[in-house]
Amino acid sequence: MENSTLGILVMAAGKGTRMKSDLPKVLLPILDKPMLGYLLKTVLDCEPDGVAVLVGHRGEQVCDYLKAFPAIEPLWQREQLGTGHAVRVARRWWERFDHVLVLNGDLPLLGLSTLRSFLKEHFHEKAACSLLSFVTKRPEGYGRVIRGSGGSDGGVSIVEHKDASPEQRLVEEVNAGCYIFDVKRLSSVIDRLKNDNAQGEYYLPDVVALMGTAGLKVRASIAEEEEALGVNTQAELAAMTARVRDALVARWMAAGVRVMDPSAVWIGPDAELAPDVVLMPGVQIWGNSVVGEGSVVGPYCILRNARLGRRVNLTANVVVENSTLCDDAKAGPFAYIRENSLLDERAFAGKFVELKKTRVGKGSKIPHLSYMGDAVLGENVNIGAGSITCNYDGRNKFPTTIGDRCFVGSDTMMVAPVTLGDDSATAAGSTITEDVPSGALGVGRARQRNVEGWTSKKK
Repeated sequence: MENSTLGILVMAAGKGTRMKSDLPKVLLPILDKPMLGYLLKTVLDCEPDGVAVLVGHRGEQVCDYLKAFPAIEPLWQREQLGTGHAVRVARRWWERFDHVLVLNGDLPLLGLSTLRSFLKEHFHEKAACSLLSFVTKRPEGYGRVIRGSGGSDGGVSIVEHKDASPEQRLVEEVNAGCYIFDVKRLSSVIDRLKNDNAQGEYYLPDVVALMGTAGLKVRASIAEEEEALGVNTQAELAAMTARVRDALVARWMAAGVRVMDPSAVWIGPDAELAPDVVLMPGVQIWGNSVVGEGSVVGPYCILRNARLGRRVNLTANVVVENSTLCDDAKAGPFAYIRENSLLDERAFAGKFVELKKTRVGKGSKIPHLSYMGDAVLGENVNIGAGSITCNYDGRNKFPTTIGDRCFVGSDTMMVAPVTLGDDSATAAGSTITEDVPSGALGVGRARQRNVEGWTSKKK
């Protein structure tokens, strides 16, 4: 079978009625990634000759997501009349291959090694159809796999749960929703599907029965239950999310990451962590975040598309979004760093500090209670408590530039656009509306006046 071509068809057209969600089921997130994305990665890693995703219910949204996978072709099932009807709709696409693997889009835990073994066994056995099954103590809702007396070679059929007899419902081997067909054999029976069942739909599993009746070889391979579980309800989605979370946390601990409480840490599938990273309880790491060696991410910190260098210390309750903290930088507690901000080496953003589109130079400090927006801070700057860059006039945003070694006094309002030259300073409580030259002190406050005897007069 070395010269055979393989197409993979992912079924993603259904409504997922039991999810009770406006989103297509396959786009519901597991951690911070759509359910479909996990399966597509596995499918593409199989290196097939073609991949298509069959879309239907709210298919435009699925097509938008598939733009991130240029090698995958979307196909439409305009009417959802069952899985057999779906495969028939895609016939023109899959008939170009020698074999077609058809699988449900809600199999996020299906492993690459399992899928490769399944394909290898099918080719070796020269079967007309191979299906993936699993054994579970909770078979409700799944189609039952009914074997003949000779096991997989003695005939295999699938009975949907709603159509199963009481005896058949006792069977614990169930259909995983993953099939591989010899395309010529599939073409010979696909048009014979009927919809005389409880749902009035054309079931793809009925193809298995049609092939068996025609004397064609049908076999079933049993996979691990954990890998073959589907997702049909919000409760199952939550359980699946917990499984994926646990697997990812275990993987990073095996790579040398110290996780203080594995049950209280969430790591997205696209994050990257170096050895000797320490994650405290309540940490969430999402998107394409990268955390460098020896960094400590304190309790209840949230990283989203963040890049942390080596030995970065986030003390607690720090949110970093689409921003970078370089080696030995420190932030928190309760800091918010967003929109392509950068803390350079040894820089510090402390308690209740917010940075927005701001670059903080090496060794510079913003210890507490300050907002720096659309600003560039040089090296070894010190920002006093309560200081703000007033960057917005109600219509436009303006920049603030603070040179090297500046000292900004507490409660300074810098009304942008404005520049503080190197080695300059501002007096506490100043409103700075004009540039401050290098080495100068900017004072922008009213002169103090004391009213003698004011207290006694008031009484």
